[in-house]
Amino acid sequence: MEDHAPLTVNILSSLDQIAAQEWDACACPEAAEGRPLDPFTTYRFLSALEKSGSVGPGTGWEPRYLVVEKAGLPIAVSPLYAKGHSQGEYIFDHNWAHALEQAGGRYYPKLQIAVPFTPATGRRFLTRPGYEAEGMSALIQGAVQFGAENELSSLHITFCTEDEALAGEQMGLLRRASQQFHWVNDGYADFDAFLASLSSRKRKNIRKERLKAQSFGGEIEVLSGDQIQPHHWDAFWMFYQDTGARKWGSPYLTRAFFDIAQEWLRDDIVLVMCYRAGRPVAGALNFVGRDTLFGRYWGCVEDHPCLHFEACYYQAIDYAIQHGMRRVEAGAQGEHKLARGYLPVVTHSLHWLANPGFSDAVARYLEAERAAIDEDIEILTAYGPFRREIREEQE
Repeated sequence: MEDHAPLTVNILSSLDQIAAQEWDACACPEAAEGRPLDPFTTYRFLSALEKSGSVGPGTGWEPRYLVVEKAGLPIAVSPLYAKGHSQGEYIFDHNWAHALEQAGGRYYPKLQIAVPFTPATGRRFLTRPGYEAEGMSALIQGAVQFGAENELSSLHITFCTEDEALAGEQMGLLRRASQQFHWVNDGYADFDAFLASLSSRKRKNIRKERLKAQSFGGEIEVLSGDQIQPHHWDAFWMFYQDTGARKWGSPYLTRAFFDIAQEWLRDDIVLVMCYRAGRPVAGALNFVGRDTLFGRYWGCVEDHPCLHFEACYYQAIDYAIQHGMRRVEAGAQGEHKLARGYLPVVTHSLHWLANPGFSDAVARYLEAERAAIDEDIEILTAYGPFRREIREEQE
């Protein structure tokens, strides 16, 4: 292939318009030697969202996948969506929308490079090895051009990697910092070894919580791969509906998504199920990356003290230690995670705003916000649950 071959950028309305192996050659080339870094930009995961009707007409997430080709070879792709709202993003821009609309502008529709409903950090500019720089540049230029030609207000790239955020800033995009809480495996032999790294008070509190949770009158099982059966999804759908109704008004994922997950994604999943008197009463859904466990959804039909902490946080830590995983990402927000061994980390996003005056105002806001996030993380880390000498090493 000639290095000077021109690049073309195509917009696809469905993943059916590209072969799975061509998408994944860009999205997860590392999967040729094992598990992908995360499953969320794989063809199977994004296609499951599309095939299940979780994205598409009527959802406010209209697929506009970007594909960059060089001499007919796809060298870069991005999961791009036209958005009619700001739901399911977890990088909140509702105040931006309000400000622009108060000034007489129109914020929606907008463009979003993201994994829908998934606040997990990962690559968003997906390139074949060797095409990283030109691929990312072409993807950004293609998305911005598509937004400008269609008179859209903005482009947002959410939960990208730090390297992508810094490179995107150099290309003229606005860089935003946000905060999550992640657990990091410091080579612990078991859960007790992790507890030994905590201050005495935090260690005792976690032991009390685990004892209280595990005394709920039932049992907890952890399932993955072929251990997961269709009846587990029947139960989890009830849990997910309860959480969706309380948090978002209606669930983001359709029932069909979980049926497709059983067929396509069960090897990417760790499902924690809680039973009482043989009846499923609560559950937590995690996705598995190469060295990270991603906590995604929790729900229940019975309330039991501390069972949420056990199913979502402590079982995830247990699983990560047992399987030699480096990190647990427990989803968006939640300072209550700090007391349970999850430390604050910076997450990243990039933004392009078509209106120059509005863009300048947001840029000033983001500069102040980044400073506040940095200060908050420093304070929270200093007051974290670990013993003083370990906190000093972390700092």
